[in-house]
Amino acid sequence: MNTQTAEEAPQTKSKATSGTILRVAGPLVIANGMKNAKMFEVTRVGDERLMGEVIRLNGDEAAIQVYEETAGIGPGEPVELTGETMTVELGPGLLTSIYDGIQRPLAGIESKVGSFITRGVEVPGLDYDKKWDFKAVANNNDKVTGGDVLGTIQETTLIEHKVMVPPHIEGTIKSIKGGSLTIKEIVAEIEDADGKVHAINMIQEWPIRIPRPSKAKKVPYMPLKTGGRSVDTFFTLAKGGAACIPGPFGAGKTVTQQALAKFCDAQIIVYIGCGERGNEMTEVLVEFPHLEDPNSGEPLMKRTILIANTSNMPVAAREASVYVGITIAEYYRDMGYDVALMADSTSRWAEAMREMGGRLEEMPGEEGYPAYLASRIAAFYERAGYVACLGNEDRDGSLSVIGAVSPPGGDFSEPVTQNTLRVTKTFWGLDSKLAYARHYPAINWLTSYTLYTDNIENYLKTEIAEDYPQIRNEAMDVLQQEAKLQELVRLVGADSLSAREQLLLLVSKSIREDFLFQNAFDAEDARTPLKKQYWMLKCIMTIFYAARDLVKNESFDIDGLKNHSLIQEVARVKEIPEEEEEKFQALIDKINTEVQKLA
Repeated sequence: MNTQTAEEAPQTKSKATSGTILRVAGPLVIANGMKNAKMFEVTRVGDERLMGEVIRLNGDEAAIQVYEETAGIGPGEPVELTGETMTVELGPGLLTSIYDGIQRPLAGIESKVGSFITRGVEVPGLDYDKKWDFKAVANNNDKVTGGDVLGTIQETTLIEHKVMVPPHIEGTIKSIKGGSLTIKEIVAEIEDADGKVHAINMIQEWPIRIPRPSKAKKVPYMPLKTGGRSVDTFFTLAKGGAACIPGPFGAGKTVTQQALAKFCDAQIIVYIGCGERGNEMTEVLVEFPHLEDPNSGEPLMKRTILIANTSNMPVAAREASVYVGITIAEYYRDMGYDVALMADSTSRWAEAMREMGGRLEEMPGEEGYPAYLASRIAAFYERAGYVACLGNEDRDGSLSVIGAVSPPGGDFSEPVTQNTLRVTKTFWGLDSKLAYARHYPAINWLTSYTLYTDNIENYLKTEIAEDYPQIRNEAMDVLQQEAKLQELVRLVGADSLSAREQLLLLVSKSIREDFLFQNAFDAEDARTPLKKQYWMLKCIMTIFYAARDLVKNESFDIDGLKNHSLIQEVARVKEIPEEEEEKFQALIDKINTEVQKLA
């Protein structure tokens, strides 16, 4: 257990010493002569200086998990203690970058050693030579505290990078300068109450296992708009919330996460391929640089950071990639941005913990996973949140975390899924039957849920429409009633049902096929604004509202309604542009008039 405080950890240094490898078991290395080692201290293992991290201490023996392939490493080789904890470099240049699991830029590795990653290669996470146009916004003699903005840099055309006072530093600015500077050049000097002067540059280093601090966590109240109708309308994720997407192989977890990354209205995207299959991650790496941001028309990569840590990379690096990604996401959250983090897949991370636990001969928990699985998952998702940022400025930021889970055989009762559900408040359960029926996104509307409904209800009423929450709830009720009728329909056929039950089936079919189903290859249908979602659902539900009392009359022509051209018009309602609200209203008026005629 790491007993360092957040204040101490970023500055943890010790004189480098070395030990000797005793034995190697896959990604686990046992070394002796390590009495000066600290928990979670970074080490350099073997003659090739592979990066590792101390995860257990026993006398002068240390267990080290190595983030690179250990084949060929043997007993007797040296282990160097660096005196540093596992940290990430935070500063200008993170956006548009593609990293491996331990924040080595793939472009930097390629320029240094070629197209194949060589073991032991050391590449800084940021470009130390590039000059940035730093514009100071603070002044000499200003009193500042951690989180205050010293100056700004236009990192990309979409995002303004805020250079902040590091947390836990407070004092008076003695000097500050602007201009064209590298990230290692001093931009300000701050004198604290004890008279100590802190030289501040544009880089902050932060331990990946310690959450970055904030003033306070707030209750999320705004929806994260994704353009997905089933997500936004029925199973909303609030900005600053946590969601999980479990599903069997082929149900569309990766595709759903990629769609969320492309279309959601977060300002920063951090996409972690944590144990993702190589071909899926390759698609992300090839496709994302060419995607256009639908919110600005600029390239999507200008607000995106990718961490490519595929399933064929060393197991231990899966754990590091998750923490590296969320620490980078917290850094941009502290600037006051809305950040969305995608982790695909947390099951691979859990499997890495299971393998390391087995090699350490720890007492296994359920299904062989370590007993601390639940606490590790909870600690990760708890780093999501809508927060008041540090600093004197009144600034809020949000970090939304969306984790994919890959339960074997689609069994949602397995430990990773269950422990994830305990700490996330939105559940998008993917269904293999829907996927095989080519119904995408394959989110099962009967098993999925969100606990953010009450949080965002006021936003929907004031920003979209007063009756939006009511229409959404009644539409969900129709879908649930349809599920109860399905067994009866299989036994006696739909025509044997009452007129009211046939109406339910008609409307629920329209909700499923015309609203919940989205064509990802249609630019208009792939992403639907929230206001248009409201109008679409209202048009469909108007059929139900207009006919539900009339069907009690035996003379009501239910077959005439089923065959009416109105049904086709409602099916094409997605073709109406969002801004032409009068056309939606005209269709609603027409539905009311035509349904009355059938009575």
